[in-house]
Amino acid sequence: MAHDIQIVAEAELRRLVKLDLTVVDVIEQAFVVLAKGGVVMPPVLSMHLPEANGEVDVKTAFVPGFDGFAIKVSPGFFDNPKLGLPSLNGLMILFSAKTGLVEALYLDNGYLTDIRTAAAGAVAARHLAPQQVTTAGVIGTGVQARLQLEAAHLVRPFSRALVHGRDMAKARACAADLQTSLGIPVEAVTEAERLVAESQLVVTTTPAREPVLKVEWLHAGLHITAMGSDQDGKNEIDPSALVSANAYVCDRVSQCEMLGELRSALATGLWHKGTPAELGEVIDGLRPGRTSPDDITIADLTGAGVQDTAIATHVRARFGSAGTIISA
Repeated sequence: MAHDIQIVAEAELRRLVKLDLTVVDVIEQAFVVLAKGGVVMPPVLSMHLPEANGEVDVKTAFVPGFDGFAIKVSPGFFDNPKLGLPSLNGLMILFSAKTGLVEALYLDNGYLTDIRTAAAGAVAARHLAPQQVTTAGVIGTGVQARLQLEAAHLVRPFSRALVHGRDMAKARACAADLQTSLGIPVEAVTEAERLVAESQLVVTTTPAREPVLKVEWLHAGLHITAMGSDQDGKNEIDPSALVSANAYVCDRVSQCEMLGELRSALATGLWHKGTPAELGEVIDGLRPGRTSPDDITIADLTGAGVQDTAIATHVRARFGSAGTIISA
């Protein structure tokens, strides 16, 4: 018996799905459901491809009560810009949670991943950043650097932003884009230390394999969201900073142990605080997060498959008539 499959291309998804508080709430609820248990979320299938200067991640999660579940394939080939191609690519496949039949193909070229990743940063800021943020900073100059500050601004409407990157031309371009999108002053700075010193909220969005943020830069009232470490060997935050923070929170502890900042802290023998809290536990009040304005907090976001299922099912429920319908 034939059944219908929805196919939606990137251009249509960009028109339909925006980075807004609705999407932030969808991703927040996904973390809450994850914390409550019952979600089937296998380890990330991750391939590091040094020969091609690339990597591929495959993520999924089955969420009880959801109509569907997504499998997301996300390649990143970082020499592509030299060929006039984007670094990131990919798609999401949405399956029926009842029958396992394919319901939708979202040929998003990584757009939905970008949106759900940025929304997770907003969730972390909403629950861990100080209530008053006047200056936010981002270390990194790519698409996610822009989206992370746009997302953070939704929940902590800061009045000034700073950008730091290894390439100052890219940092200035990122700052100009953010100044336009946010409508606030945004400055590119040459020193990451200055950016951290002047910010209450800092996001790191780099593929660094050596820390770009040092423990001696931490100061009272600082929140850090580290989201660049999603492969074995990556490391953005000085491992000592995790120990020094008042609260260190993972999106998923098992992933952070393998792929995130926690991996480095464990490898160096510095981590001695037991099992960290997960973001969903903090949201749900099961574990403490920020307990005072002067606390130093760190969120370690490696990207969880439950986020992919959440945004894919959200798109299906809200925009089920979009794209092309084929019979299979």
